[in-house]
Amino acid sequence: MKPVLGFVGLGIMGRPMAINLLKAGYAVHINSLLASEVESVAAAGGIAEASAFEVAGKADISIVMVPNTPQVEAILFGDGGMLPALGPGKIVVDMSTIAALPTREFAERVKAAGARLLDAPVSGGDKGAIAGTLSIMVGGEAEAFERCKPIFEVLGKRITHVGGNGAGQGVKSCCQVLSAATMAAIGEAMAMGVKAGVEAKTLLEVMSAGYCRCGCLEIRGEQIVNRNFEPGFKSKLQYKDLNLALELARGLDVPMPIASLVTEFYKSCMAKGLGEEDHSNVVKVVEEMAGVIIGGKR
Repeated sequence: MKPVLGFVGLGIMGRPMAINLLKAGYAVHINSLLASEVESVAAAGGIAEASAFEVAGKADISIVMVPNTPQVEAILFGDGGMLPALGPGKIVVDMSTIAALPTREFAERVKAAGARLLDAPVSGGDKGAIAGTLSIMVGGEAEAFERCKPIFEVLGKRITHVGGNGAGQGVKSCCQVLSAATMAAIGEAMAMGVKAGVEAKTLLEVMSAGYCRCGCLEIRGEQIVNRNFEPGFKSKLQYKDLNLALELARGLDVPMPIASLVTEFYKSCMAKGLGEEDHSNVVKVVEEMAGVIIGGKR
């Protein structure tokens, strides 16, 4: 028999993930900050609840998908939060991307209530969430991971138990450093090529077929060429994730010169008021520096 699920946080990523779980036959109790988000998923069969506490009370396994550490802490331990509804046999799966060290503390507090917490951040953006092809990196106890694995298999294609609590968030920081640096490098390469007289579409075709092909090009390349910066993953969240990675690196005494530079690129996006656009908009910073526009009609 399938466990009853809860899902708190129904934004760009959470909404399609919750809908995929409903399509897979799970009962899903839902809550989110905006009534419109709840209504959208309720129309697909989700069961609306008034608070995270009520979600956790109805669910065997509760999933959280919100922007940052303070929101996760509030959902778990704040007014109307999950903690009083947690007990033996219950699991909370935090699929947000948050700081690794607080995650360990959250896990201990949940464990003290008799429940278990997994940190299970994802990679793959909105397209991966819609298609159910996310990469999921999971930290926490192996037994809890095995119980949740069938749920993860609905949401993603590559599911990896990477270690204890906090390890999932640590691996996600590694992924975010690489993806952000790659996106900035794509902007530099394409700006140079376009200024040299090559069509952006041609550049994309060539780079996507050679040794430098990568997920960033595959998922966002065409959107860059078409000047489409509708958010699949907002640049303000990329900026937040880079700062989480730098915070972790400082605690570990790991030098991060490239990540530090790329963070400044995304800080420029924030200063320009572009935080709500897709994280591929970091190419706009490069365009301004180079005096060229990549793609679109010129």
